[in-house]
Amino acid sequence: MREPFSSQDEYFMHLAMREAERSLEHGDVPIGAVLVSGGEVIAAAHNERELRADPTAHAEVLALREGARAIGSWRLLDATLYVTLEPCAMCAGAIVLARLPRVLYATDDPKAGAAGSVLDVLAEPRLNHRPLVESGLLGDESAALLRAFFAQRR
Repeated sequence: MREPFSSQDEYFMHLAMREAERSLEHGDVPIGAVLVSGGEVIAAAHNERELRADPTAHAEVLALREGARAIGSWRLLDATLYVTLEPCAMCAGAIVLARLPRVLYATDDPKAGAAGSVLDVLAEPRLNHRPLVESGLLGDESAALLRAFFAQRR
């Protein structure tokens, strides 16, 4: 049985939830991501697909780009990504390529999740990197935010 999440994990996931809420300001699906290294936030982002008219403007990809700029390297070897929804295949691929050691996501994505729900890119043994993946922290809150967003759009 896994140990409970740390208070630091909770703090950073709350920041990711705040980022997710910022997506609502421009009609994007409320997903947020925070990239942490050495106990400090080096990047924070939220979905901006609608805002940028860019299919790759997912919270995770934007956070990885910002984090790489912040440290001056595409290798994010000492970072943890906190994200409010299970990464999709594109984001999971970017996580592998960035060599992230740890990913913590709030809630599963049964339609597009690539960390075990639909695919498991992050555990694929044929790839050269496999991060530690943990989930469930603030899962109910994240799922509720997503449900409310989609209910309002219907």
